[in-house]
Amino acid sequence: MRIRLLAVGRRMPKWVTTAYEDYARRLPRECRLELVEIAPGRRAGGDVARAIAEEDRRLRAAIGTDTQVIALTVDGRPWTTEGLADDMRAWLADGRDRALMIGGPDGLGPDSLAVAEARRSLSALTLPHPLVRVIAAEQVYRAHSILSGHPYHRG
Repeated sequence: MRIRLLAVGRRMPKWVTTAYEDYARRLPRECRLELVEIAPGRRAGGDVARAIAEEDRRLRAAIGTDTQVIALTVDGRPWTTEGLADDMRAWLADGRDRALMIGGPDGLGPDSLAVAEARRSLSALTLPHPLVRVIAAEQVYRAHSILSGHPYHRG
């Protein structure tokens, strides 16, 4: 199984890239995490709706076949670390790939939300989208450490 992190935004600060890569490389092959950066839509002239529609098209195009799509949104169902570990146990059992979608500065658009089989929230706080990719990678690693009995998680 692979988990693809579909994230709107490119050219992240070095600390974001370094932190993401640190957690992603800790995961074993049977639960690998792959980052797919999606070019942000052009917001020239303040046309946010058009930019979100562009991002939606690019996100949908990046989704693989037989992939469960999960939208990470502030209004999604709260996801605890233990809940993610439970979900990951089920994911590993069924073997389908997963795609976690992270929107850009204006969030995910309606077309991206429509293809998502689930919506999850990492926090009730509004988080900057570059930070979400780091938090998501860390939580995937932490959930896997719970499943494998690794002492990383001390919850």
